[in-house]
Amino acid sequence: MIDNLPLNTLRYQGLTIEGYSRAAVQSYWRIPELKIGFDLGGSPWSFMGTQTYLVTHAHLDHLAALPVYVARRRMMKMDPPTIYLPEEVVDNTWKMLRSWNRLDRGRMACELIGVKPGGEFELSREHVVSVFATKHTVPSVGYVVWDRRKKLRPEFQNLSQDEIRDLRLSGTEVSQDVRVPLVCYTGDTAPAGLDGYPPVFEARILFTELTFFLPQHHREKIHKFGHMHLDDFLSRAERFQNKLIILGHFSTRYHEQMIRNEIEKKLPDCLKERVHLWL
Repeated sequence: MIDNLPLNTLRYQGLTIEGYSRAAVQSYWRIPELKIGFDLGGSPWSFMGTQTYLVTHAHLDHLAALPVYVARRRMMKMDPPTIYLPEEVVDNTWKMLRSWNRLDRGRMACELIGVKPGGEFELSREHVVSVFATKHTVPSVGYVVWDRRKKLRPEFQNLSQDEIRDLRLSGTEVSQDVRVPLVCYTGDTAPAGLDGYPPVFEARILFTELTFFLPQHHREKIHKFGHMHLDDFLSRAERFQNKLIILGHFSTRYHEQMIRNEIEKKLPDCLKERVHLWL
């Protein structure tokens, strides 16, 4: 397999998390078991087989690789991919792809689906995605992937299998959907993007940004530009119920050892075992 871009990998409870994220450089992620990727700031060759992407916003470090990804799949005779992205940017994204169509002289075959906060769509029988509002300098959204299972309704749990079968045959709905938030991806956001949607704090795995962490970087200015500071994260420490919290999108002002030293020494005990710094 061709290795054309930096790529980190983490395996957690049956899911493989792959990607890279640095502010103003590139952000791209995927979870092969769920057959989805998040953001397209870069396009690793190995990601080409993932057909569905959930894009949070249209900044270059999160979307610039879209034409490369679409063209590669066409070149390899793969089905056109499906890209979910904020509905406000769909028209301009098509214009960008049509420009590359003329430059590259190759058809940019894909499906762009606009989403808005409060919406949802199905990935499969087992998984559904909800869309929530984030706060950034351009139209932006976050995504929660829910694990969906059919479960017998409480009022029927003491019945025998024969009785349940008879109810089914009579047309009675004996089961109900039970949803559990599995993965949350916020993309770039100020703290309001977390606070406005409780499942962010409940998902088993949370991917979120932590662009700044030094005291001299003032939170008011950081929030204005749609980003998070370590102090924002620490002030919400007791709210995070997530089993794994992936922090990435660090500013390029910081080198890796500095990031690790400064953040790890400030993390409270309730978070230390659950936080993974994506470096």
